[in-house]
Amino acid sequence: MNKTTVLGSRLVLGNLWKTIPLVLFVCVNFAQPTWAQQKEKMLRTLTVTGRKVETIPATLAEIVLGVELQAKTAQQAQQEVARRSSAVVSLLKTRKVEKLRTTSITLNPVYSYKDNVQRLSGYSASNTVSFRIAAADAGSLLDEAVRTGATQISSIGFVATDEAIAQAQKQALKEATLQAQQQANAVFSALGLQAKEVVSIQINSAGSLPPPRPLYRAETVKLAQQDFSTSPVEAGEQQVEASVTLEISY
Repeated sequence: MNKTTVLGSRLVLGNLWKTIPLVLFVCVNFAQPTWAQQKEKMLRTLTVTGRKVETIPATLAEIVLGVELQAKTAQQAQQEVARRSSAVVSLLKTRKVEKLRTTSITLNPVYSYKDNVQRLSGYSASNTVSFRIAAADAGSLLDEAVRTGATQISSIGFVATDEAIAQAQKQALKEATLQAQQQANAVFSALGLQAKEVVSIQINSAGSLPPPRPLYRAETVKLAQQDFSTSPVEAGEQQVEASVTLEISY
């Protein structure tokens, strides 16, 4: 390589390093208006929240019931509970209940106290199950379960079907969004401003509110010995709530 070539290369590199800062400066200058515009957009926003509650019929009953009794020995208590529980579960299966599952099985000693002396008097055993059934059939099923061997009805609550809840959630979200938009339009109209675009959407809540429970409760008593007509059951309604927050630039 001759001296002329080397010198030419050095001149090119020297000019290049002088050009780079100019290019960077031009790029920064072009980028600055964009950041300023973005900052202005963030500052000039209106935040509004819409809320909607949908009410739907509760058509399913969620029931917890079981067998609880005492016997002189642990084996006797457990065997009798198992016998009665099997009969109750067989009944529930013939009635085609949904989501049938065992929720608890217990066996505990029972003590009596006399003259400040603790004595073992027997054992208490229990077996509890939970399930779902159509609310319209809940009353008659409770009575059948008691006649079959259930001695405890712990609680009963009412809910809508999963499909009905999902549909209500969609409708509540739609109406909450429209409500938020209407609020924003009213504010902009009153102030003589023009809405530009929605820059942020936040779903604060979209779900069913806890149904009232229990609506029917019975303590552990000698239910099997009672003779009564079909237990009255009223399912009521369930609420599904949605809340949507919009941030709108102007």
